[in-house]
Amino acid sequence: MYTTLLILHSLLRWAVLLAGILAVVRAFSRGRGWTPSHDAAGKWYVITLDVQLLIGLLLYGLSPIVRAAFSDLGTAMGQTVLRFFAIEHITAMIVAVALAHIGRSRTRRAQTEHARFRAAAVFYTLSLVFVLIGIPWPFVPAGRPWFTAW
Repeated sequence: MYTTLLILHSLLRWAVLLAGILAVVRAFSRGRGWTPSHDAAGKWYVITLDVQLLIGLLLYGLSPIVRAAFSDLGTAMGQTVLRFFAIEHITAMIVAVALAHIGRSRTRRAQTEHARFRAAAVFYTLSLVFVLIGIPWPFVPAGRPWFTAW
C-alpha cells in the first residue's frame, strides 16, 4: 500500500504543478475581466492540492523515513533527508494548501474584479512557490526521481 500511495503521490505532483501554473497564469491575465475560467483554474488548483495533501498525510503516517526521523528527532534534525521528509516537506505543503484556500476564498468573496485578480495573483503565486520549495526534486539532497516507477 505504501508503494502504491508513493507512486500516486509522485504522479499527482505533476497535476498539482500544472493546475498551479494555470491558476497563476489566469490570475495575471486580465484581458476580458474575471471569467468562469479564472474561477475554474483556482478551483482545480485547490482540488488537486487537497487530494495530494490527503495522500501525503496517509504516506506521512506510513513512511519508514518519517518513523526513523521521529524515533530520534534530535539526530534526524542533523540529517538532511530525514529532516526534509519529517518536517520541511509537510510544513511547506500545508502552508501551500492554506495559501491556496485563502486565495480561493478571497477571490470568491471579493467585491471587485481588481480585488479578485489581486487575491488570486498573490495567494496562488505564494502557494505555488511553497509547492516548488517543498517538492523533493531529483537535484536536491532529499531528491526523488522525476517519476517513481512501479
